[in-house]
Amino acid sequence: MAKEKKVEQITDMEVDFAQWYTDICRKAELVEYASVKGFTILRPYGYAIWENMQNIMDGMFKKTGHQNVAMPVLIPESLLKKEGELVNGFAPEVAWVTMGGSEKLEERLAFRPTSETMFCDHWHNVLQSYRDLPMLYNQWCSVIRWEKTTRPFLRSREFWWQEGHTIHETAEEAQAETEQQLRCYADFFENVLAIPVVPGRKTDKEKFAGAEATYTVECMMKDRKALQGATSHYFGDKFSRAYDVTFTGRDNKLQYPFQTSWGSTTRMIGAVIMTHGDNNGLVLPPKVAPIQIVVLPIAQHKEGVLEAAASLKQRLTDAGWRVKMDDSDNSMGWKCAQYEMKGVPLRVECGPRDLENGQCVLVRRVDGEKVTVKLEELETAAAEQLELAQKIMYERALKNMQDNTYEAHSLEEAKQLQQEHGGFIKTMWCESLECEMKMKEEGGMSSRCMPLKQEHLGDTCPICGKPAKKMIYWGIAY
Repeated sequence: MAKEKKVEQITDMEVDFAQWYTDICRKAELVEYASVKGFTILRPYGYAIWENMQNIMDGMFKKTGHQNVAMPVLIPESLLKKEGELVNGFAPEVAWVTMGGSEKLEERLAFRPTSETMFCDHWHNVLQSYRDLPMLYNQWCSVIRWEKTTRPFLRSREFWWQEGHTIHETAEEAQAETEQQLRCYADFFENVLAIPVVPGRKTDKEKFAGAEATYTVECMMKDRKALQGATSHYFGDKFSRAYDVTFTGRDNKLQYPFQTSWGSTTRMIGAVIMTHGDNNGLVLPPKVAPIQIVVLPIAQHKEGVLEAAASLKQRLTDAGWRVKMDDSDNSMGWKCAQYEMKGVPLRVECGPRDLENGQCVLVRRVDGEKVTVKLEELETAAAEQLELAQKIMYERALKNMQDNTYEAHSLEEAKQLQQEHGGFIKTMWCESLECEMKMKEEGGMSSRCMPLKQEHLGDTCPICGKPAKKMIYWGIAY
């Protein structure tokens, strides 16, 4: 069963959740530390998960008309400084290039921490008329932010992501784009990664530097801490004005377009680990698992077993799944533990007795349940088991979120709930920075979001007693 401890090198999450997480990242061969401090190497298995995420998301973006582009990795300092809030927001994290070969550069070049400036510079040169709009761009790349403390996937000095950047003729179109992409992220997290989310708007304190509004999907990990899953930003025409991006409008006058940006990163792999993993390793959602099904021949030295296993593998591959057969000389116990650690959603076992009876055994990673099926029903049964695994994963994660979301009506109650249980604490809020800071300083929690689905929990702010304007989620976050 999956609940039994099989991999001694993985620290139990109940003993040390942070070490459990790091152990999985390395033992499941997702990442390795690089020789440059704060940088990681995304190993083939980890990159394969990211590739599957990329492929699905890229298809979602293209369905809504977005096109992929590639921007330079270096940004001139003068360009980065044109919009003051952005550069001030990222200043502590920017890495600079000052030498080109053996010569000192006339102007410092920043490694991109994000690409709003480069997109604006490009649009300044190519945008002419309202007929050119909207411009719906996305790029897959890495960025560099000189973080002080790093953890694989969650926070590193270089990470991989997608960053969407769009410009629109009207504010209404840009706002609709911002909300559309937020829904896209929520759909991806819930229906692909099996991670429930709370979609909402960030406070002014927590919004992206330079944005008029930032929206987020917030997740809850198994240790009941929050994780920001992805964000979507509405900029208004602030960046357009700063970078002199204009177009000739329908009235034949120069106008400024309205802009958005939105992004998600390899942090999503960290979210998958901490939402679904257990003490035996990864538990991967079927849609992003590099290997969706592993076929393990039992007593493979006996006549006909390897041939039968190879036939099952081919049938499953032909049905469209990512399948591996392990016919190595490792023991069956080692193989089971290995593929459990790697989070393979479904295991197919077949031995001489199974073949005599015209059957095989399917084992779900998520809960270790075994199902015996007739060989002729393999494809149908595999599809059912993978779908069921996805459903079980989502329902477990949803229960964790629901069971660990608490309502509070005073600062003291919120603080006590967080100390005793962790999780999300939802309260009313007056929208003042003073109360937000007081919750952070005295309650130890940052604001996560003002959820789009608002609830009325009372008429007053529990922190200051003044009239409340919004319901808000608080939590301790990664």
